[in-house]
Amino acid sequence: MPTVSVDGLEIAYVAAGTGSPTLCLVHGTGGSSEIWARQLEGLADVGRIVALDLPGHGRSSGSIPKTIEDASAVVAAFLDALGISRVVVGGHSMGGAIAQQFALSRAARLAGLVLVGTGARLRVLPRLLDLLAKDRDEGVDLLMSLAIGANAPAELRAALHRATADNPPGVVLGDLQACDVFDVMSRISAIEVPTLVICGDEDQLTPPKYSRFLGQRIAGARVVVVPGAGHYVQVEKSHETTAAIREFLVGLGRRAPRE
Repeated sequence: MPTVSVDGLEIAYVAAGTGSPTLCLVHGTGGSSEIWARQLEGLADVGRIVALDLPGHGRSSGSIPKTIEDASAVVAAFLDALGISRVVVGGHSMGGAIAQQFALSRAARLAGLVLVGTGARLRVLPRLLDLLAKDRDEGVDLLMSLAIGANAPAELRAALHRATADNPPGVVLGDLQACDVFDVMSRISAIEVPTLVICGDEDQLTPPKYSRFLGQRIAGARVVVVPGAGHYVQVEKSHETTAAIREFLVGLGRRAPRE
């Protein structure tokens, strides 16, 4: 897995494809670039796809970013290190918050936005934060019971649970604390780039109404609600999610300048 030096940290990432547009994918709470494996496989023929492990996640060094703004700055520095100027940023859950923050603070760099299972505000159940602080295992159990659709295969459910539970102490709680104070509801209409919003219709953490709000407030945004999927729509329904992103990228392809 390649790494690149970003502000003294070693940031691990995966990449596929070449050309324009470039899509940078950002994972969510307690996640890593592995959550995007199917999308990297399925989109490599339509552009350059990169997915990073945020600091303190996956194989990247350092401590987790304390705020969504800090994480957005890491993504910008990561893109600088790879020599990527103009980019489509996509994010899942917390990663979607990071993508929105990137869009609001670095609009000149943005060619498009892909928001997956996220919202303009990400308040977290107080009980979940309390459990994670007192009994991490029980907290992860509650989180994953809410995150995965009812019809997800048992092996997928187990793999997602294991990946979240294997995080070092404090990572999942810290990520959710950053999400809990994220709120750009009053600013989201300032985003003016082409935007795709995707969610599962069974998502209990960021329900479809969150996605519809984004669709109503971001001019021209397209909202795709995927039947039979929970919060991890890009894994639970990878074909449908990848197809939606593919259509979006193809639509941008002629306008996006080559790196």
